[in-house]
Formats: sequence, C-alpha cells, structure tokens
Amino acid sequence: MFGTGAWRFGRLLDPYAEMSRLRNEMNRLFSVSTHPFAQVYPAVNIWVGEHEAVVTAELPGVNPEKIDISVLGDNITISGVREQEVLKENETYHRKERNGSRFSRTLQLPFRIAAAGIEARYEKGILKVTAPRAEEDKPKKIAIKAA
Repeated sequence: MFGTGAWRFGRLLDPYAEMSRLRNEMNRLFSVSTHPFAQVYPAVNIWVGEHEAVVTAELPGVNPEKIDISVLGDNITISGVREQEVLKENETYHRKERNGSRFSRTLQLPFRIAAAGIEARYEKGILKVTAPRAEEDKPKKIAIKAA
C-alpha cells in the first residue's frame, strides 16, 4: 500500500495523498482492463528535478484558449476541449478516426507544487508546463550543534 515514495517524501503525514494515489491507480487498472486498447488522452511525459517538474502533453490542433491547468497539492490537472471539425455542404466522411470531445487528465507528482510559480507554453501542438516545487516540500539541511 505504501510505496517507497511515501517514506521518502513524508507522505505518511498526509493520508489523503496516499488515498488519492490509490484511487488513481485503481482507476487506471480498471480502465485498462475494460478497454485494453484505449489510449489515455493527452499523452504526457514528466521530468522531475530537485526544484521542479516539467510536464509535456501532446495536444495537436487544440486551441490554447480552450486548455485549463489547475493544481491542488501534488496533483496537476490538464483539461479542455478538442473542437469537432465542421463539414461543408455536400461533404461526407470517408474515414473518421478523430473526434471532438472534452478531455481531462490528472497527474500526481512526487512533491507539492508552488501554484503561483507555474509556467505554461503551447507550441506546435505540445503543451509544456513547468511546475516548481513548493518551498515547504524542499529538502532542508539540518545543522548539527556540537556540545
């Protein structure tokens, strides 16, 4: 139940974070078993450093004004709307594999996020979110006093 990250980052002090992680893992487990070939949208990559995390998400053709990013604790949510293409008069689809729909993806990072410092850029269909680590979550060096 408690992964190695729980001990390393002090998550035992926050039972809600561990319950949220467990819920996310259960949702992922059951969504894969019912739809084994379904893809999670948007596809993401996450890099974690000592002071920040960088999340990139593939969102080709999505209007950046239709994308929302929200943060709560150590969770970041990317949501928005992918617009449906409009056919002209007398046009029909020969093949239709892309559709317009709402999307939402919540990702849990290994530390709390300083929401005020988040930066987001959208370029060539890739959303890049830089999420700085909250000051209270950064490791502290403790000085040892000699007697």
